[in-house]
Amino acid sequence: MIYKTISILLIGFFSFVINANLSSKPESSTLVMATVDNSFETNVESIYNNLNTNNFSLPSKNSFTKAMEGYFELKKKDIIQNEILTLVDYSLSSIENRLWVIDLKNNTILFQSLVSHGRNSGDEFANIFSNKPESYKSSLGFYLTGETYFGKHGYSLRLDGLDKGVNSNARDRAIVVHGADYVSESFIEQNGRLGRSLGCLALIKELTKEVIDTIKNKSCIFVYYPS
Repeated sequence: MIYKTISILLIGFFSFVINANLSSKPESSTLVMATVDNSFETNVESIYNNLNTNNFSLPSKNSFTKAMEGYFELKKKDIIQNEILTLVDYSLSSIENRLWVIDLKNNTILFQSLVSHGRNSGDEFANIFSNKPESYKSSLGFYLTGETYFGKHGYSLRLDGLDKGVNSNARDRAIVVHGADYVSESFIEQNGRLGRSLGCLALIKELTKEVIDTIKNKSCIFVYYPS
C-alpha cells in the first residue's frame, strides 16, 4: 500500500515537471525574440547617437532605423558588398538636403545633398510612388547599386530594385543616379521647389561623380517614406 502511494506521488510529480517545462517553452522563445529585438534597437541607437556628422544634419531616427534593418539583412545575405549606406527621405521637402551617404565602417556621414523625386510623385513634396514603367514616379524601398555609364545626363549609376512589386522594375525603367541642372539652390530660388526627374535620383551636378564613385558596385540605397 505504501509503495502504491509512493508510485502515485512520483507519477504526479513528474507529470507536473513535464507540463511545467512544456508550458514554459513559448515564454522562453518570446524572451529570446525580445532579446534579439532589443539588441538590434540598442545597436542601431548606438550607431545613430555616435555618428560623426561632419557638420551635416542627422537623418530622422525612424528613417535611419528602417534603413539599418534592411541593411543588416542584405549584409547577412551577402547581397551588398561594402559598408556604405545611402538614405533618401522623401517625407522631407524637395528644398531640403534629404539624401545622406553614410560610411558605416567609420560611422561617418560622407555627403548630404539635395535629391529629386519623379515629376508625377508630387510637387514640392513626394507623396505618390509607383513601380510601373512610364509612370514618371519615384519608387521606394531598397536598391543595390550597379555599374556606372555615361548617358544623356553624363556620368550615371544603374540601380537594381530589391523589393518585389515596389521597385523591382527599376532597371527596366532606367531608374538611375545622375546629375541634373534642375537640382540646385538657384532652381529652388526661382521656382520654390526642386526640379523633378522621370523617377531617377538626380543630384547636384557638381557632387554627382564623387557620390557615384563612393556608392557604386553593390552598396545599399534605401528610399524612405513613412507608411
